[in-house]
Amino acid sequence: MKKILLLGSTGSIGVNSLNVIREYPEKFSVSVLTANNNIDILKKQIEEFHPERVVVVDKDKAEELKTSLKIKCDVLSGKDALCQVAANSDYDILLGAVVGFSGLAPTIEAIKRGKRIALANKETLVVAGEFIKNLLKEYNAELIPVDSEHSAIFQCLMGEKKGQVEKLIITASGGPFLKTDKEKFSSITVKEALNHPNWNMGNKITIDSATMMNKGLEVIEAKWLFGFEEKNIDVLIHPQSIIHSMVQFVDGSIKAQLGYPDMRLPIQFALTYPERFKNDLGRTDMPKLKELTFYEPDFNKYECLKLAYQVLKEGGTTPCVLNAANEIAVSRFLKEEIKFSDISRFIKEALNKFENVSKPNIETIFEYDRLTRGYVLSL
Repeated sequence: MKKILLLGSTGSIGVNSLNVIREYPEKFSVSVLTANNNIDILKKQIEEFHPERVVVVDKDKAEELKTSLKIKCDVLSGKDALCQVAANSDYDILLGAVVGFSGLAPTIEAIKRGKRIALANKETLVVAGEFIKNLLKEYNAELIPVDSEHSAIFQCLMGEKKGQVEKLIITASGGPFLKTDKEKFSSITVKEALNHPNWNMGNKITIDSATMMNKGLEVIEAKWLFGFEEKNIDVLIHPQSIIHSMVQFVDGSIKAQLGYPDMRLPIQFALTYPERFKNDLGRTDMPKLKELTFYEPDFNKYECLKLAYQVLKEGGTTPCVLNAANEIAVSRFLKEEIKFSDISRFIKEALNKFENVSKPNIETIFEYDRLTRGYVLSL
């Protein structure tokens, strides 16, 4: 029986994670659940899974939850409580499903305890990849990717030698604007940007998919997960989202991982690795697919992807600035304060604003995150 600490239980990945855990009651139990402010969903999760502790970041919502709960459960509040439960709760696997920079600090605490990290929070490696990589080695912790693309690469690399890999190929759906001209980006509405053709995700990740920043963040994450430079990591648009990623070897062979687009599959693999558990998830009916198509991404159209490759090459604090600027710009777009085309513009302005610090320590990373957020809020 493995005990799970689930960061971000009320979001899309969190809900799907609990759907997986529910199917294997003899294998998994829930030790801790955390949420930002959605206590309606969280309360139902508590009543079903009976965690020992929960965290609600919003302190007022935490108090509201305390008064309405009818079962025994330790309710904590505030961002610091995320680190607290990661540092001293009883669990075997931390499943990082929270979106954004806020997932970094509790993940660090779990690594220091030598836990398995099932990581869906790509920002942790984007902003602090080198630091996290060294920390994993120091504390003998284990990191298994949950993103479908990185899970695919992880599976394709199993049993292979790194020196025989020529490149990683990360696939992208192309989002809702694959056939939309860049000149129309300034008039794109929030509703249009949230209309993803294949995946049902949270708002922030869906917007990132529309700008292809999501893929840019995945390229940066892939460097730290698998140890390859930007010249050996390609992005390929594949609208059907059946091939989740590929690995090309020095002899020209390519291995691909295919599957129906359902996040429960990579979540399950991260929790059960190195085993594979039988499930009732949808199977890919190959004859019905009819065709699998591929396109090279247009870097002039998808500026966010271009910027991600740029900061991957530059390193230092630039990935932190990129991520923080993107989080604030996306938040402002969702509030209809800025245009869709302003997202990439604000990120470029932030990258030009701050001097790059090579090999930053963790304190510098947190400081650059804070400064960048304030700057982009002021634009």
